[in-house]
Amino acid sequence: MASMTADRALTGPLAGLRVVEIGSIGPGPFCAMLLADLGADVVRVDRTSGAALVGPNADFRTEVMHRGRRSVAVDLKHPQGADVVLDLVSGADALIEGFRPGVTERLGIGPDDCAAVNPRLVYGRMTGYGQDGPLAQAVGHDINYVAQSGLLALVGRNGQPPTPPLSLAGDFGGGGMLLALGVLAAVWEARRTGRGQVVDAAMADGSALLAAAFHGFVSNGTWSTERGTNIVDSGAPFYDAYQTADGRWLAVGAMEAHFYADLLDVLGIDPATLPDQNDRSQWPQMKKVFADAVRTRTRDEWVARSAGRACISPVLEVREAWSDPHNVERGTFVDVAGITQPAPQPRFSRTAAVVDGPPPAPGEHTRAALAAWGIAPDRIDEWETAGAIAQIDPDVPENQKGSQAR
Repeated sequence: MASMTADRALTGPLAGLRVVEIGSIGPGPFCAMLLADLGADVVRVDRTSGAALVGPNADFRTEVMHRGRRSVAVDLKHPQGADVVLDLVSGADALIEGFRPGVTERLGIGPDDCAAVNPRLVYGRMTGYGQDGPLAQAVGHDINYVAQSGLLALVGRNGQPPTPPLSLAGDFGGGGMLLALGVLAAVWEARRTGRGQVVDAAMADGSALLAAAFHGFVSNGTWSTERGTNIVDSGAPFYDAYQTADGRWLAVGAMEAHFYADLLDVLGIDPATLPDQNDRSQWPQMKKVFADAVRTRTRDEWVARSAGRACISPVLEVREAWSDPHNVERGTFVDVAGITQPAPQPRFSRTAAVVDGPPPAPGEHTRAALAAWGIAPDRIDEWETAGAIAQIDPDVPENQKGSQAR
């Protein structure tokens, strides 16, 4: 694993940045993955036993969001557990955690505890509703946070219930990605001032920010709060997905007048037979015309007929996306230890971001990672003997599995 750190120091734009990740689920690991992808040295603090994954995957070695970092197993409830984290913190630029407000304080690794050993530390906190407010201690998942922000009410077809946007808007976009941005901004500021600070990232707040444009549209009266009646929410006939002759799907997004004209030409629809493009009262009837036209050819026939114009794209299934010629040439996906996954993004002209290897099993690198961060061998021995840390063998199958419990 030492070679992983050495290779990253040569390429990633965040090489030299040290981050302590207190193991969590969802947005915390996504944030840590982003930082690790770009070259940061991230040490993940996992439990000594009972570590868990949430979702369909139960194998830590295939959990894509855990890629690119080393795992140390620490018993945070052990009298010396906090000492392990604080020793790591003393040499770190940032720490990220995803507990409910007040938990890390009770464990002895809260912001004040960490600032006492490293005043420059940036302390990133990831929660659903934030560190304060009436809902600060409320439980929830992505759907709850995007509901609270107003975003969920905007997503869905006309006459249908709100549609959960996977976990993209709360966990990953409004949560982990914004936490990564906040951490990097605060590290930049700390390097100028010598003072760290707390970054309070809440998924409810972040998903509201992702929908900034639409809150603005509602405020100025240009967006209807009736789902599925607007230009990019499946209301417009020229911005939707239509089923093709072979039962697959075609996405069209021809908003501008010249692209709309191209779309009609590709679909073989005479513009004279249609109302004005932006006559919203006629959109439902126009959608039927579009749907009938698209059903006359297969998906790939339409893509070939469009030849890159008219804002037409195939709706690729996930496995199709992996082998799509454009994605292959761009290297959009990579295979790591037999698991196909998105490559690090964005791309850099000099300091390429890479995936160094498969995700770790909890505690796989306990001794090596602590030593690499400058902790003395006798101190590591003391903690291991006392049970504050554990070196876990990843080749034992039960050490690769999560329990599914949160």
